[in-house]
Amino acid sequence: MKTTKIIYWVTTSIICLFASTAIFMNSEMAIEGTKHVGIPRWLGLEISIGQLIGLVLLIVPAVPARIKEWAYVGFGILYISAVVAHIAIGDPINNTVMAIVFFGLLLASYTSFHKLQKAKI
Repeated sequence: MKTTKIIYWVTTSIICLFASTAIFMNSEMAIEGTKHVGIPRWLGLEISIGQLIGLVLLIVPAVPARIKEWAYVGFGILYISAVVAHIAIGDPINNTVMAIVFFGLLLASYTSFHKLQKAKI
């Protein structure tokens, strides 16, 4: 059980640290990145706000499990959409690696979260 807790907190923390960079969506690099994959500026800002809300939902232990489930779904859609967007515009596969890695971390966090929930019952 201790190993599961460590896996959960490490993977969830990495995801949340990455999501916290959403506060930099007004940076020139972020604007160019969203423009590169064809995401409108307004949608990029909505995605940033969603990431910040999602990280709070994942990291705060008092949030109900059902709400955390939806945060996991949102992050999953975000990472899968990033992969699809890069493939659709013909980017090389190395541009999609980060999204794939973070999706893997998300799956590890999700799996360990459910193991911890079952242990509570």
